[in-house]
Amino acid sequence: MSASGPSQDTRVLLENAVKKIRELKRELQESMEKRPEPIALIGIGCRFPGGANGAPAFWNLLQQGQCAIGEVPAERWNVDHYLDRDPDVAGRMYTAAGAFINDCDQFDAEFFGITPREAQAMDPQHRLLLEVCYESLEDAGLEAESLAETRTAVIVGIGSDDYSRFSTASSDGSMIDAYTSLGTARSIGVGRIAYVLGLQGPVLQLDTSCSSSLLAVHLACQNLRNHESDLALAGGVNLMLTPELSISFSKLRALSPTGLCRTFDEKADGYVRGEGCGVVVLKRLSDAIAAGDNIIAVIKGSAANHDGKSNGMTAPNGLAQEKVIKAALENAGIQASQVDYVEAHGTGTPLGDPIEVLSLGRVYGPGHQPQQPLYVGSVKANIGHLEAGAGIAALIKAALMVRHGTIVPHVNFSVPNPHIPWGRLPIKVATNLMPWPTGSDSRHAAISAFGMSGTNVHMVLENAPLPQQPTASLTAPGNTDSAPAAPPRESHLLLLSAKSLPSLRQLAARYQDWLARPDADWEAICASTNITRAKYRFRAALVANGKDDAIARAALIASSDFAPQASKASRKKVALLFTGQGSQYPGMGQALYQHSKVFREHFDQCMSLIDSHLPQPLRDVIWPAGSDSPLNQTLYTQPALFALEVSLARLWMAWGVRPALVLGHSVGEFAAACIAGVFSLEDGVKLICARARLMYALPAGGKMCAVQAAPETVLARLPQGGRVAMGAINGEQQIVLSGEAAAIDEISARLTAEGIRVTALDVSHAFHSPLMQPMLADFRAVARQVRYSAPSMDVVSNVSGTIAGPELMDPEYWVGHVSACVQFHQGIRVAQQVGCTHFIEVGPKPVLLGMARDVIGEQAVSLPSLRQGKGEWDTLLASVGLAFAGGMDFDYAALHQDQAQLRVALPSYPFEHKRYWLSGPTVSRYRKPSPLTHSVPGGHPLVGHRLSLPLTKVV
Repeated sequence: MSASGPSQDTRVLLENAVKKIRELKRELQESMEKRPEPIALIGIGCRFPGGANGAPAFWNLLQQGQCAIGEVPAERWNVDHYLDRDPDVAGRMYTAAGAFINDCDQFDAEFFGITPREAQAMDPQHRLLLEVCYESLEDAGLEAESLAETRTAVIVGIGSDDYSRFSTASSDGSMIDAYTSLGTARSIGVGRIAYVLGLQGPVLQLDTSCSSSLLAVHLACQNLRNHESDLALAGGVNLMLTPELSISFSKLRALSPTGLCRTFDEKADGYVRGEGCGVVVLKRLSDAIAAGDNIIAVIKGSAANHDGKSNGMTAPNGLAQEKVIKAALENAGIQASQVDYVEAHGTGTPLGDPIEVLSLGRVYGPGHQPQQPLYVGSVKANIGHLEAGAGIAALIKAALMVRHGTIVPHVNFSVPNPHIPWGRLPIKVATNLMPWPTGSDSRHAAISAFGMSGTNVHMVLENAPLPQQPTASLTAPGNTDSAPAAPPRESHLLLLSAKSLPSLRQLAARYQDWLARPDADWEAICASTNITRAKYRFRAALVANGKDDAIARAALIASSDFAPQASKASRKKVALLFTGQGSQYPGMGQALYQHSKVFREHFDQCMSLIDSHLPQPLRDVIWPAGSDSPLNQTLYTQPALFALEVSLARLWMAWGVRPALVLGHSVGEFAAACIAGVFSLEDGVKLICARARLMYALPAGGKMCAVQAAPETVLARLPQGGRVAMGAINGEQQIVLSGEAAAIDEISARLTAEGIRVTALDVSHAFHSPLMQPMLADFRAVARQVRYSAPSMDVVSNVSGTIAGPELMDPEYWVGHVSACVQFHQGIRVAQQVGCTHFIEVGPKPVLLGMARDVIGEQAVSLPSLRQGKGEWDTLLASVGLAFAGGMDFDYAALHQDQAQLRVALPSYPFEHKRYWLSGPTVSRYRKPSPLTHSVPGGHPLVGHRLSLPLTKVV
């Protein structure tokens, strides 16, 4: 190699090496792109036997090892008529056992906009699906109504049509009409979900018998990966409303004669039918992470196939099972050794269990050892075989186990099935509640669903990625690294709503119980509720300083005494009222500054501009370390109010308030004009600081007083020569006089003698009077340096009492404003005339709302921002809550932008259920007592079993 560089051969070698590296990187990238994107499971809705309504209740049932198998409810069919131990007797079943849910005849039709006649004709499975889909979206933290016109898929497994036997499949032609024709069609049942919610993604109804709902999830994952949809609802449903299918499965000898599903046990003799509904909400993992969704588990991969030609149409095929398991693992990019648990199909049949365990052993066995076995279990032992809904029940169980890092006990298991070679298989039935064997960092589980039709599905789950840690906490005023942490915010706001008053009360009761849990996080519950839950007509809001306070306030809403009117949510016309001088006090805005980023940023910006105009930093004046503060000196008062009010207005607007107009009182009009864009913040600060400085420099000697009388009464008594002027007209009987001290004293005495109430005001100068004349020339010079623009919203002028026009862009307007009479009362009338219904006072005290009350009356909504002596967040949030209860909506995410917005579990919506059920001879014959055609001996074991089997068995 020469000194000048590498040789030609070396250069070629280096170039080839770089080229090869690039090729390898490209191949790696292509390989990564071909691997299916994981799918996040972000929401669960379920109604399962044993009262397992919702994921928390289902998890509790699983943890406690409960078996929810009981007997056929009397309202389903006449058990005595259809029961016979001889499986060959026509028209009879040999078991009375089943796992049932409660109230399948109940539905909240009004909530979904469905008429009673249509609801009655709808298959209860379809009604159940609607409610559970809604609950799954709630669990995912998604407003159902926000999904309208989105690419959201709905894929559901349904395998039975029992309800059609009461109408379209009955022998009674009079029961067939337009409602029943559509109401029992499976495709309509699934399509109605998309119709009601306004979804525009693919909609599929599947029936592959026992694997239907897990296949639905598999197809939903493919749909998401192919970007045909951005969100998916997938699941299944099964209800046992008539005896025919139970009779059919009795003829197939598939059902357990002893009434228990004993999967993997030597006494396994068949399965027990179960019913229920489960739905999961799915999203691409990258999208879920970006949205900050609460990820319950991750679907790494899945596969589906068919048994093909086996030793019988309904017989399982072990080789096909092995193939689908291997395909799912490959699809997931997971080694068999990484999977610690398999939720087996596990029907508890003498033929199916050994075939399934042997197939698991051949695929998973080589990756496990006896000391690190593959654990197995089956939810069918808990809640029966849900048939078309079985796979989704298994998936939800596995997802909850992966999430909690806990394997739950498999029930009804005593002696292992001797037809399974347990001794040579590293597979173990999970009989105890136990922590995840490989710890909490990496957890993998798999689920199998094998359809009687021959369609098989296997799916692999992984625990959710660890959430990112919340950002640093807020600091106290000063916002420096060395500043002490701000005290906790004293108040939080909870917004509740429902479509009916009974549901609203019940919702409050649910929150009352929810908040009483030891692990309930009051702040997180508020944020999750306000951001993720839909906002309906019946509304209530509560502001509380902790869980105990919130529980007490929720109890008030839940009581029968609470009776708000329905409030139609609509765009409200809002007027912002900016308070004038005299409302200031030390400490104002400090709690807002500590806990609101928006307020703090705007306040800091104001202070940084103002401080160059003042002898002391504004921060030290407003929030003094001691008791002394020059805040009441005009020099500081006006800039302080300007900074506070501009920051408060920006906070309200950040929360979604769009004012129709702004109206200030005296100095408040400068903040109002700044918010309306008449001048920039920099120019606004220049104006207000010059005004304050020049007024402060005027000689003392003026006075002001409030007079409780009509303007014309006072005007007729004013002395000549301009010594006293009308400083403000605040109401029909609220006047402010301003002028020379001696003249004010004179007229005050005269009015008092006439029985008119006069109150002296504590001011340094006679504002809005001719005594301001000496400062006007200097103020004019400053006003002419400001750049003015047309307002972006209506501004009601103090000078004219009407909506201002181009005069706001004339410096002379602001010069004349100094001494002009404040026409506040007329301005409020104008605000009401243009349709303002909500009046927000943007200032440290609700002074203007009090003065405006005789104009705006009881129909308008008065919303103070702050009150002296009361917690700032208490006052502010109470006003938000009051506006919300009246139908005003906000940017709910912005309300909580200063909090760690961790989404936590919440109570589900309390549907207002009513009974909807077809009636007629066809319906009643299932329940009509009828003599048996085949006698039952007195000691029949099934009769004893049916009468004594508990509804819920704790194992």
